Amino acid sequence: MEIVWQTPANPPEARDYIIRDGKRFVRPYYFEFVSYVKNRWVGKTVVDLFAEEFTGRPREYYVGAVKSGRIQVDGQVVSLSYRVRSSQKISHFLHRHEPPVLAGSISILQKEPEVVTICKPASMPVHSCGQYRKNTVVGILQAEHGLTPLFPVHRLDRLVSGLLIFARNPSKADQLRQQIEAGLLHKEYIAKVLGVFPEGEQVVNANIDYNAREGRSSVETADKCNGKHLKGKTACTKFTRISTNGIHSIVLCEPVTGRTHQIRVHLQHIGHPIANDELYLHHSEVIAPRSTKRMHPESAAMDTYQPSPVLESSYDVNSNEEFSIDPMCTNCPNLGPKGYDGDEEGLWLHCLRYSGPDWTYECPFPDWAFLL
Repeated sequence: MEIVWQTPANPPEARDYIIRDGKRFVRPYYFEFVSYVKNRWVGKTVVDLFAEEFTGRPREYYVGAVKSGRIQVDGQVVSLSYRVRSSQKISHFLHRHEPPVLAGSISILQKEPEVVTICKPASMPVHSCGQYRKNTVVGILQAEHGLTPLFPVHRLDRLVSGLLIFARNPSKADQLRQQIEAGLLHKEYIAKVLGVFPEGEQVVNANIDYNAREGRSSVETADKCNGKHLKGKTACTKFTRISTNGIHSIVLCEPVTGRTHQIRVHLQHIGHPIANDELYLHHSEVIAPRSTKRMHPESAAMDTYQPSPVLESSYDVNSNEEFSIDPMCTNCPNLGPKGYDGDEEGLWLHCLRYSGPDWTYECPFPDWAFLL
């Protein structure tokens, strides 16, 4: 079988996706990852470099990849003893498996000459990041609706659903982003929180300190810091209860500032965390991130290397199509990469409405927002 290597220039296509068991998978594909030699890598052999820096695969995998030419330097096959030099281009050709996302469809809300708005399903990243390239809002809109280019005006965390605004040209994107930076936008979200949220508008002014290593934010207040300088950024959110059933409440959330996880951590701070938010449900509990190791995006969440003797194919009963199983791939014969096998639930946080000086875009309420 002839291997066709893809690069970021290859656009996603509708046939790239497989829907299985309520999840959207990407059919595994061959991809060239490119990096350039950093100063700390200079003088290392290619095998040592990968084994030490990209620990998601064992050393024997990298030995085989160099021997077979799947790891190259400046476009050339090199020996196991080759030592890299500064700024050289290193290519890693591999069988790429993207993590699955929930299989919800992307609803196009408005399609205008300069703006497209959509309702983003939970669990789907907006654009390429980490191991996600095709399984993204931008990728799927291009593959299934022919919408390209698109310029995200704002972003939503992967687990958050709701309104996303895309400009269709750079000048419109700059105009809308300038309005955001100038504080001219009014943003509204809804959340399903624990407990009976109090009546009336609740305003939270509390600094937020984001810990990138842990992937979570924390609230800083003067009393907690005992007079020490607050290192977090100022943050303000307004909350108003919409409804309650005595167990949960639906709350309108209006962030005045835009800090990482602002709504989530402010709700936790006042004792009403989002009801399915594992990261912030317990005030004193720090949930470990999926990984704190530094890994190349293509090597995260992959462990043992068990090469197959021949190139095979696997039959997918839902799509009635085949996908290739690569003999050197550490993820085959599964569709998704190792480490993404568990069930994932979208966060009960939804972007409802964005309003500017002379425009408003909004998104329908999600099913979970109607309490019984």
